[in-house]
Amino acid sequence: MGELTAIFLKRARRGPMDPVATVRCDAGAGLAGNADRGGQRQVTLLSAERWREAEAELGAEVDPRARRANLLTTGIDYVGSRGRVLRVGAVRIAVRGETRPCGRMDEAFPGLRRALEPDWRAGAYGELLDDGEISLGDSVAWLEEPAP
Repeated sequence: MGELTAIFLKRARRGPMDPVATVRCDAGAGLAGNADRGGQRQVTLLSAERWREAEAELGAEVDPRARRANLLTTGIDYVGSRGRVLRVGAVRIAVRGETRPCGRMDEAFPGLRRALEPDWRAGAYGELLDDGEISLGDSVAWLEEPAP
């Protein structure tokens, strides 16, 4: 079992990532107030433990907002999670794939893109299966059901 430790919303494409304490999830659409909605990338997920591995490789602390993911979790590993269902609070997320790091990562911190390439360090993306609210401190866990 893990925990939701940060929530970030993007106001506009290429805009800053704003931390929030609670967010409404709209099934099949995305996070309320987030610039990227719809498709299979309705929410992006990042493991705090994998992020720390990247920081160790870089030899520096880097604000996780640089990754531009929506949800930062502890206690959950996304390696090989395509097709699994994650529960965050009362909301289920169908993981659709690995988020690959892009060139924007090196704009945020030199070498970050390379440091995020192995072991799903850049996280995962998925679709929201339920409407509901999630908040900092919510429990996070894998469900046994396969993703629809």
